[in-house]
Amino acid sequence: MKHLRHAHVSALAALLAPLPALAQDALPPPQDASACASIAADQPRLACYDAAFRARQSLPAVQQADAAAAEAREQLQAQKELAKSQEKKDDDDKAAGKRELYANDPARRALANAGKGSLLDSRWELAKDSKLGVFNLRAYKPLYLLPAYWSSRPNKMPSSPNPANTVTMPQDLKSVEAKYQISLKTKVVQNLFGDNGDIWAAYTQTSHWQVYSPEISRPFRETNYEPEVMLVFRNSYKLGGWNGRMASIGVNHQSNGRADPLSRSWNRVVASIGLDRENWALTVRPWYRIPESWSDDNNPDISDYMGRADLLLVHTRGQQEFSLLARHSLRSGDRSHGAVQFDWGFPLTHQLRGHVQVFDGYGESMIDYNHRATYIGLGVSLLEWF
Repeated sequence: MKHLRHAHVSALAALLAPLPALAQDALPPPQDASACASIAADQPRLACYDAAFRARQSLPAVQQADAAAAEAREQLQAQKELAKSQEKKDDDDKAAGKRELYANDPARRALANAGKGSLLDSRWELAKDSKLGVFNLRAYKPLYLLPAYWSSRPNKMPSSPNPANTVTMPQDLKSVEAKYQISLKTKVVQNLFGDNGDIWAAYTQTSHWQVYSPEISRPFRETNYEPEVMLVFRNSYKLGGWNGRMASIGVNHQSNGRADPLSRSWNRVVASIGLDRENWALTVRPWYRIPESWSDDNNPDISDYMGRADLLLVHTRGQQEFSLLARHSLRSGDRSHGAVQFDWGFPLTHQLRGHVQVFDGYGESMIDYNHRATYIGLGVSLLEWF
């Protein structure tokens, strides 16, 4: 009888031995991550998600992050629907349960890394794993020096509707000067709202130098100072063939720091929407000018010339970068004015790049906000947009 019992146990063990392998085979294939939500137990479900994400590792970095984010949205929705069908608990228990469930949830991690490695991510540290902390100096706008900067029509008598800001004697200016720009930013607050929402502070300075005019002591004709603060959020959505990456809102001050009648300034609340695709980035910025009283306003009609919105399109091709900036007053008739600027950066040495700039329209600088001219510059740059 004892021998018969041992035989039964051995037979039962032989029958049960394949079950772990069968359980693994029952899991959905790694490519079908949406099916993982149907697994009730936490550990197998998370293992299923991990397997699905590992199967994506052969994709390029940006596409992999986007694919993972798309799956993450489906997974989170499935988890929410599953939670609704479960027995309800009191508020404290439910909150504690959510914290435990999502503490190491691959779906949450994937959603926080949407677009990792994209152009805009490289500029704004959007993805969770891209963030480098606070108070690190980084490039903002291009940093360049143009020793040759030619104007088709130098503005020798700057004017404004405010009589206190109208020059009465012509200035002795040459059509060729030098121009340079310095632009830096730093993150001052990171992850203001969970794993999203960073506050950046930036500063840009652009100078026009009449270096080829020794008879007037080679003065700086115009220098524009532009500090700003921005709250930047990571996004993840599709718009046509573009990927929505970021949105921001901020306060911007721009002035030339000069006394009347050459003083020019304005303050704006600037919104920004950023999208990109392979080797392309598009940023749209509408803004609202903060009003000033007429007596204190150096340039009351500046929005009709320097605009109410701009659009920046950047394309990278190998080590070359092309950008097109366009802005407009968003008004018709006599108030319809705008400008376009084209920049081309190309490699010269390992760290130095050639830079070509062409501008046509109004507002190439603050002092020229209502003056139209064409400008062509040639020089070098250390940093471009990307």
